[in-house]
Amino acid sequence: MSNRAVLEVIALDAEDAVAAQAGGADRLELVTDMAADGLTPSCAAFATIRAAVDIPLRVMLRLADGFAAGDIDLLVSKALELRAEGADEFVLGFLDADGRPDLVAVERIIAALDGCSWTFHRAIDRAADRDALRKALADLPGLDTYLTAGSAAGVDDGIPTLLVEAARKGEPGYEPQILVGGGLRLDHLPELLDAGIDAVHIGGAARPDGWSAPVDPAAVREWRDMLDA
Repeated sequence: MSNRAVLEVIALDAEDAVAAQAGGADRLELVTDMAADGLTPSCAAFATIRAAVDIPLRVMLRLADGFAAGDIDLLVSKALELRAEGADEFVLGFLDADGRPDLVAVERIIAALDGCSWTFHRAIDRAADRDALRKALADLPGLDTYLTAGSAAGVDDGIPTLLVEAARKGEPGYEPQILVGGGLRLDHLPELLDAGIDAVHIGGAARPDGWSAPVDPAAVREWRDMLDA
């Protein structure tokens, strides 16, 4: 799998997870409540999905819509509960009121994750200074991915930023994998892949009938085939 592009799909439940894996997903992002852009799922939901599929699962740590951490103690306790249930990959990202990374929140949560791999999510697209954010987070254990559209408005606006950041791969703060998601379409892929971006994230694109319908394995397969071509 290491030589092919990573396809991560949002899953809300076991039905989604099974469909996404059948369509060729490499990894799932587990969330609940997409009306709030994805919040932490229950331990029971995680356990059900974990039993249903055998691909990696990244679990969202987020209590409310927006990019403020809120109740850090509650986030830490949820992280510990999920760890106890077997979760070993996570997604998180918090900003302070000035658009800087909330290092207090992030460092407390990743201490509870105890070395687990994690993604800093699209909070980077709302940051006051993306480069400063990356450098501030650069030495944190477990950070291996940035989920980003390159812009708060989505990939259409963000492609120039994504191409610049891809070209900086390996520089301090730019070692984590760029996972592109947020208004991503199939027609974006050739330019992104040509730039060396090797991971994409889809949610609505895996659900042609909308968020009230489950993941469609055929839709996921279309992305898998395009990435593999």
